[in-house]
Amino acid sequence: MASFYSQIDELQSHFKTHNKTREYQAHSSKVHSVGWSCDGRRLASGSFDKSVTIFTLDRDRLNKEFTFRGHGGSVDQLCWHASNSDLLSTASGDKSVRIWDARSQKCAAHIITKGENINITWSPDGNTIAVGNKEDLVTFIDTRTHKIKAEEQFNFEVNEISWNKQSNLFFLTNGQGCIHILSYPDLELQHILKAHPGTCICIEFDPTGRYFATGSADALVSLWDVDELACLRTFSRLDWPVRTISFSHDGRLLASASEDLVIDVGEVETGEKVVDIPVEAATFTVAWHPSQYLLAYACDDKDSYDRKRDAGSLKVYGFPSE
Repeated sequence: MASFYSQIDELQSHFKTHNKTREYQAHSSKVHSVGWSCDGRRLASGSFDKSVTIFTLDRDRLNKEFTFRGHGGSVDQLCWHASNSDLLSTASGDKSVRIWDARSQKCAAHIITKGENINITWSPDGNTIAVGNKEDLVTFIDTRTHKIKAEEQFNFEVNEISWNKQSNLFFLTNGQGCIHILSYPDLELQHILKAHPGTCICIEFDPTGRYFATGSADALVSLWDVDELACLRTFSRLDWPVRTISFSHDGRLLASASEDLVIDVGEVETGEKVVDIPVEAATFTVAWHPSQYLLAYACDDKDSYDRKRDAGSLKVYGFPSE
């Protein structure tokens, strides 16, 4: 046990000297989703203002690079390619999915889907994008041909979706607090895990491939063993429905956020608190950097001069304190 506590001390002391937050103006309306490219050089944000903004990380600050426009509705979720640091996918309420190329600064593909899209995920092998819409239809897109290769209609509320690291199992979180696990690509039901008493909202796999975590309307985050499909522990420091979670690059930290006015950062192996990041409004999205302890996030912040207007900003926590 002593070694665990010395590890927590080490993590806590890191954030005592790396607790600076920088804020960046990104959009004219609220930011729904943030995510880092696989090489950590770029950070993307998707917004209710229908645009996607790309920042580049330069040592200890971000610089705004450019903004992608083209979606006709809110950009609700984005997902980068797992190994190509230039490619980014977005799901929008305009009934389409777009793939953007950050190097050429162009839209590489525009795929029309059947409904208003709210969740998107890109398979770790890079071959498929899955997108879920408000009618609980999940559409699978072949990323080489940009054609739809399958559609699966579910008769329950589908929330976040994700593949495992091997891209051979597909996970859905649902409104009954369950995790449905399907084989991929044949989409045969393998398991249903009763994860939470409340709606299961979000799911995330840790980069080491050992764990996944789910966040729920019961304000709990549960950590699961990928191989055993057993719940190992829960994180219970938040009071409101957990809408966004993220593992750090080394799998040691798990950030979770909600309408609470803190983002909770816990140590995965013990569940102990490492640090609280104070926020001023409900948090929509959190994302750890793929090689550093930098956490990007966006909240329902309002303009400091006009409280009726969204701030449209994103923040990054973990820069060295001055």
